Amino acid sequence: MKKAVYPGSFDPATNGHIDIIRRSAKQVEHLVVAVLNNINKHSLLSVDERVDLLKELTSDLPNVTIKSFSGLLIDFVAIEKAEVIIRGFRAISDYEHEIQMAQMNHQLDPTIETLFLVTRNEYSFLSSSVVKEIAKFGGDVSGVVDPKTALILKRKYSESEGLK
Repeated sequence: MKKAVYPGSFDPATNGHIDIIRRSAKQVEHLVVAVLNNINKHSLLSVDERVDLLKELTSDLPNVTIKSFSGLLIDFVAIEKAEVIIRGFRAISDYEHEIQMAQMNHQLDPTIETLFLVTRNEYSFLSSSVVKEIAKFGGDVSGVVDPKTALILKRKYSESEGLK
C-alpha cells in the first residue's frame, strides 16, 4: 500500500479530523498528518501545541506520524516521499475549493493523487472555526472535540479573557 499525507491546520483538531485520520490510517501503510504552519494566519494554538495534541490523540495508531510543515503542500509530500494526499470534505460548499487544490497539486506533480473522504454525517457541520467560536463564548464543545482538546480550549480562552 502507499504512504499518504493528510494536511490541515487542525486549530483545533475536531472529532471530524480524528475520524478522517482513523479511516485513512486503515487505507494506507503509513499516514503523515501534516500540521500547517501558516505564517499569514493567526492560530489559537501554536504549531507545537497542535502537533503534540494530535500525537496524543493518535498514539494508538502505529502507522500515523504527526509533523508540521510550511510552504507548498506538494513540496512537503515530495520530501515525505508520499504518493497520496488525503482530503476530507463536509459538504458541497467544500467541493469547489478542494477540487481546485487537487487539480493544482496534480498540475505541480502529476505523480501525486488526491483521495477524498466524505465526512461522516455526525461531523458534517463541524469546523475548527465553529468550535473556537463556541469555546470562546463558554459553550460546551465536549461533544465535538476530544476532552483534552476541550480543556486546552477552555484554558486558552480563560487566559485571553484574563489579558483584557
